[in-house]
Amino acid sequence: MAVPKERVPKARRDRRRAHLSLQAPALVTCPRCRHARRPHTLCQNCGHYNGREVIVTE
Repeated sequence: MAVPKERVPKARRDRRRAHLSLQAPALVTCPRCRHARRPHTLCQNCGHYNGREVIVTE
């Protein structure tokens, strides 16, 4: 079995894991319908992306 050569201190372990926390997704408002959406994706509410209709919605 694998055995570590020496014990890793809690401080070093926690510094290594400092960037592993979950982050809230970045959101922007759709310029057409003002709903929140992810950047660089089409709006699920109105179906527009980059000023044109990509999918037809009701």
